Amino acid sequence: MAMPTPEPEAAESSARLVARIAAEIEAAGGWIPFSRFMELALYAPGLGYYSGGARKFGGAGDFVTAPELSPLFAQTLAAQVAQLMAASAPRILEAGAGSGALAVGLLLELERRGTLPERYDILELSGELRVRQQEAVARGAPHLADRVAWLDTLPDTFSGVVLANELLDALPVNLVSWRENGIFERGVTLEDSAFVWRDHPAAGALLTVSQGLTFVSPPYVSEINLAARAWMSEWGRILKQGALLLIDYGFPQREYYHPQRAEGTLMCHYRHHAHGDPLWLPGLNDITAHVDFTAIAEAGHDAGLDVLGYTSQGQFLLNCGLAQLFEAHQTDGAAPYAALASGAQKLISPAEMGELFKVLAMGRGIAEPLLGFASGDRCHAL
Repeated sequence: MAMPTPEPEAAESSARLVARIAAEIEAAGGWIPFSRFMELALYAPGLGYYSGGARKFGGAGDFVTAPELSPLFAQTLAAQVAQLMAASAPRILEAGAGSGALAVGLLLELERRGTLPERYDILELSGELRVRQQEAVARGAPHLADRVAWLDTLPDTFSGVVLANELLDALPVNLVSWRENGIFERGVTLEDSAFVWRDHPAAGALLTVSQGLTFVSPPYVSEINLAARAWMSEWGRILKQGALLLIDYGFPQREYYHPQRAEGTLMCHYRHHAHGDPLWLPGLNDITAHVDFTAIAEAGHDAGLDVLGYTSQGQFLLNCGLAQLFEAHQTDGAAPYAALASGAQKLISPAEMGELFKVLAMGRGIAEPLLGFASGDRCHAL
């Protein structure tokens, strides 16, 4: 499939990022791990996919996340958020808030339920996305804007609800190649001024984790997300009482490293086109990998957090009352009701987002069973 040609300004921005990455490869002795390449491609200041100025979210961007897909997502999620705030503290921290649609939808629904948080913090590293989020709040919930604050770093301590919707899949991953003659880390080098793959023997924490996946049979290439494990460990230190709700596409470990998935889950998106070459036009492509939810749960547990629930997004939303919320819109008129039905179908259908996307809750000091996992909990599969 032919890819759309980038606009001249976008092509120039990508060329500047290519030069930046090439300079780093040279400075590092001719090779960098893919995790570093992915970090630069997504987050290099002013040039990376998330830190540059291109529109990513919604119909005009490269992908549509659940909050943009239907207002029912935020409205339904609010039921679980309200329960957790009542059991901990009336605060929300959203890590990586995208377009700001989830923040606006949640605040409005929590207001309707009479359970507004005292504060809604947004941890956003992208200055460009932060501006869009501020505009979204000012446009969609201006009377609640004084409750919203933006953070540059994780807080020292926190009690309340932490939300991460499609965040973990965008954290830089290490690429690992299991071969008959050993375990190697895949990285990037330069040949004739072009980026190409090159493998080095795996070492350190990456080798230890790779060796622990004893059921992987070579030849096999896949991802290990050390950054996501470290992020969970940090929350084990920070969270005093409350829970993290982690929503993303992925699998438990045995399914993640299935023999039929021998080339991994790494995927790129460029202007609504999916492809598998993360080295092409860096800065203009989203680069993602599915989430190994077993690894995330283990990292949280090792850091002192409890696994509070794990299930599919479809089951979670139904448990939280999506069907009832949807039925309440029957009097909206035929066209709005049909649009809402289409969005609801995408959120919960196993053929759409309902099965591929999972919800994992990790917490501390939460004794009562969580609403979103009342039926169909899959903790046994982790």
